[in-house]
Amino acid sequence: QEQLVESGGGLVQAGGSMRLSCVASRRVFRFGDMGWYRQAPGKQRELVAGITAAGRVNYADFVKGRFTISRDNAETTMYLQMNSLKPEDTAVYYCNARVAPTVEAVYDYWGQGTQVTVSS
Repeated sequence: QEQLVESGGGLVQAGGSMRLSCVASRRVFRFGDMGWYRQAPGKQRELVAGITAAGRVNYADFVKGRFTISRDNAETTMYLQMNSLKPEDTAVYYCNARVAPTVEAVYDYWGQGTQVTVSS
């Protein structure tokens, strides 16, 4: 089982910035697609940003222009730089890694989650 370790969450004022980190194994960073998800109370878990093993990125519309996802393969760490934070960004943020050795064998790994709270 792959272990993903998130860090960087906490309390920040609206308009502030925060950077989340997720450390995973070399195998994940070589072959896996990764992303950040978040879940607020009463809402479904939703994709915030994703980055493929090849470095292709995609963002949810509600974070475009504010958040930046990146990965450092040498450090086996994925980052989410969050700027211009809004109270509605408050949620538990989860690191995800997906490894698909075959089309019929797909494995999703999740971190424990880190709470991000944005105060107004």
